Amino acid sequence: MIPIIMIGFTAFTDKNGNFSLQAFTNAFYYTNIFVKSLWIALISTAICLVLAYPLAYLLTRMKESTQNALIMLLMIPMWMNFLIRTYSWITILANTGLINTFLKSIGLKPLKLINTPGAVILGMVYDFIPYMILPIYSVMSKLDKSLLEAAEDLGSNSFTKFKRVIFPLTKPGVISGITMVFVPSVSTFYISQKLGGNKTMLIGDTIEYFFNSGPEHYNIASAISMVLMVMILICLFIMNR
Repeated sequence: MIPIIMIGFTAFTDKNGNFSLQAFTNAFYYTNIFVKSLWIALISTAICLVLAYPLAYLLTRMKESTQNALIMLLMIPMWMNFLIRTYSWITILANTGLINTFLKSIGLKPLKLINTPGAVILGMVYDFIPYMILPIYSVMSKLDKSLLEAAEDLGSNSFTKFKRVIFPLTKPGVISGITMVFVPSVSTFYISQKLGGNKTMLIGDTIEYFFNSGPEHYNIASAISMVLMVMILICLFIMNR
């Protein structure tokens, strides 16, 4: 709690330590960046959910030894340094990267892949999708198979069985996964810096910029951090409701 208290104190004071709300007034000048950050985080979280849910379901249908092997493969990239994982996408998406080099070799024009919102979303999905798969898989693997058999005996088709049995029982894993992906997505700054360049500046980049600009800018950086924290809590409250 100590860092949060320090940020809160700094946000409500000016550079002389006097009580002031000026930092919050300045923070709202960056409303468009807040909206962009929320939008990209929501898209990344939705993509992670769409990809992770069927993958987690397929994992539970496999033999236990196969499940363990695939979960291990899923975990291996998470053991790698976050910076290295992000830099690896630069070598793939860059103008002289693997994809564009291949396109040139077959006579096609290179694509603008790096320094775009799409590249940022791709980086977020790649880095955070394990945090969506694992909680859903954990809940889904404990699903009582007799409930599915009962649903079939009562005439449920595959869609009804999913809607009335599988999804409601795995909802805690979905909520946990969404939380674990959305929070770092909305506040990230390194992925957007390396894959988005100056054209995709998110709220995390803005906070880092002001903190790196010197003590006279700590107030506005803290105010933006407090606003972001409140926005995340509101989003999580709505989602849990």
